[in-house]
Amino acid sequence: MANGFVEFTGPARLDKRTKHLVRRLSGDDVAIIDHLDIDRVSAEELVDSGVRVVVNVARSQSGRFPNPGPLMLVRGGVRLIDATGADLFDQVDDGERVTVRGGSIFRNGTVLATGHVLSEEELARDLQEQRGRVTEALEAFADNTLRYLREEGRVLSGGIDLPPLQTRFRERHALVVARGPGHKRDLRIVSPYVRDFKPVLVAVDGGADALLEAGYRPDVIVGDMDSVSDRALRSGAELVVHAYAADGRAPGAARLEELGVPYATVRAPGISEDVALLLAYEKGAELIVAVGTHFNLVEFLERDRAGMSSTFVTRLKVGEILVDAKGVSRLVGRPLGIWPVAVVIAAGLAAIVVAIAVSPTLRNAIDLVATRLLDLLGWS
Repeated sequence: MANGFVEFTGPARLDKRTKHLVRRLSGDDVAIIDHLDIDRVSAEELVDSGVRVVVNVARSQSGRFPNPGPLMLVRGGVRLIDATGADLFDQVDDGERVTVRGGSIFRNGTVLATGHVLSEEELARDLQEQRGRVTEALEAFADNTLRYLREEGRVLSGGIDLPPLQTRFRERHALVVARGPGHKRDLRIVSPYVRDFKPVLVAVDGGADALLEAGYRPDVIVGDMDSVSDRALRSGAELVVHAYAADGRAPGAARLEELGVPYATVRAPGISEDVALLLAYEKGAELIVAVGTHFNLVEFLERDRAGMSSTFVTRLKVGEILVDAKGVSRLVGRPLGIWPVAVVIAAGLAAIVVAIAVSPTLRNAIDLVATRLLDLLGWS
């Protein structure tokens, strides 16, 4: 296994935002993160980066909810070490070479921190226990959803002030891409749809980079702009900053002003992907296909959301034209290949041979046909 080494030495790469760190990781690095409850998207991206060691100064799996992220990471061949509370962000500079031996991190032979190596067996057992306690998390989540539903629901159901856009939505499909679990896989699955229908491509923050990586250019980018690259922001897409703060501020606007790119602002509660769905709906899209959006309990708890009232109301409002691409890849089987087909054919031929061998009538019929063919060919 990739994480079965005794000792590993490489440059340390640090960032308290895992989604930023994964962009500059390689298999030679030691990733140092501060990520309570590593979510599935981050786990997928860490595995895809090729990194072999991840040291987390927070708890990778707190037990608040059934969190499969750490287990996915370990099963992907990564050594995951929880060094909870360690001050590695103060002790280690980015790019500085460190050595990992067991659960300890060394620099020039001096131990900097000692943590706990999370095993696949331990994480699987804990995940199973957490699934048994999910009712507690569900009750608290539902209470918060109802608490916020009155305020957020009134705003969303009554409509939000959307800015004018040059991109035309009316009588077109819209593909809304968010950075959610499995978004890269599902984006590949819907590529024939994108080719044939040419929908408006609406990205939610980091979804813009997923579109660029897949060979597409987003038409509109919606979000607080904290997890999207400068390249995507300069791609020519129309930018809509989500002003989610209670006082109407849009924290992401400052970054766009520094980049010198034009943008519009929309004030709305909830999360940015809800705003993207409402934008496509209110602008007249015929059909909305969602990739990587969040809707189930675990996904919201991974994002540390207290409730899902905005998403609940949004889905009710746009539901008649919304198609969720999440899980579409599960319906697409793998190609069989030549060997399974050959085995089926061989089995069929064997059955025919057996049938002929045990049936005198079939043998006589085949002999008669063979004789007639030889007569016709003049070979008798």
